[in-house]
Formats: sequence, structure tokens, C-alpha cells
Amino acid sequence: MKISTKGRYGVAAMYDLAMNYGQGPISLKSIAERQKISENYLEQLVSTLRKAGYVKSIRGAQGGYILSKDPAKISVGDILRIMEGPITLVDCLLDDSNDHDGCERAGICVTRDVWAKVSASIISVVDSISLADLCREEKLRGDV
Repeated sequence: MKISTKGRYGVAAMYDLAMNYGQGPISLKSIAERQKISENYLEQLVSTLRKAGYVKSIRGAQGGYILSKDPAKISVGDILRIMEGPITLVDCLLDDSNDHDGCERAGICVTRDVWAKVSASIISVVDSISLADLCREEKLRGDV
């Protein structure tokens, strides 16, 4: 599994909004500058996050974007799923049924359980880290 710039930058943008949570709308320009992301690309990412209900847009001269939920209620896993789709190492794990349409060997594959365990571990980690956790870690490091 390789996380694309879409996933990485999506997490970075959401982290930036979380760091400024409760301070009013944040402009895309300021997020782009702080996170070193193209403003045009960031606009596409935030649009995806807005459609998923994680970000709200505020119009007007002092407008921008805010998180639609408390940072403690948004996990890195939530963001990665929105930006990247299901979190898994191999496609045969996407098939929840027992007929394994995606792979003719899935029913007899000895390594499928290995990939399932690794995927479950990754999911457990990214779901256990909230945006609030990332903000807390940053503040502890003293970089803010």
C-alpha cells in the first residue's frame, strides 16, 4: 500500500484546519503556504473533504474553511479513506463475500491471511490517531 499525495496532503490540510480549530475560517491560501501545497491542488482536495462532510466552507470577505467536526472525532484513517478509498494491501481483501470474485485463488491462498492481518494492523493504527492527537504532538514538540 502506498499513500498518494492526495492522501498525504489531505491529512496535512485537515491537520492545519485542526490546528486552527475554533479560530474562524481559514483561507486556502494560508493553508497552502503553511503546508507547501499548490493552492489549486488543495482546492480539489478540500472539495472532496467538503463533499464527505468533514469540512465546511464559509463565504465572504473573511471566509474560508473550517472543520465540521471536533478534531478529536476525525481520525487519520477517516481522511485516508475519503482521499484514497479503502485501506487494504491487496484487492482480494475488498471482497467481503466468500466467493472472492476478485481473485480465483482467494479461497485457497495461504498468504491472504497475512495480508489481512497486516491491513488490519494498518487500519488499527490510522484509526487510532485523531487530528487532535496530531495537534497535541505538535504542541509538545514546541514547533507551534
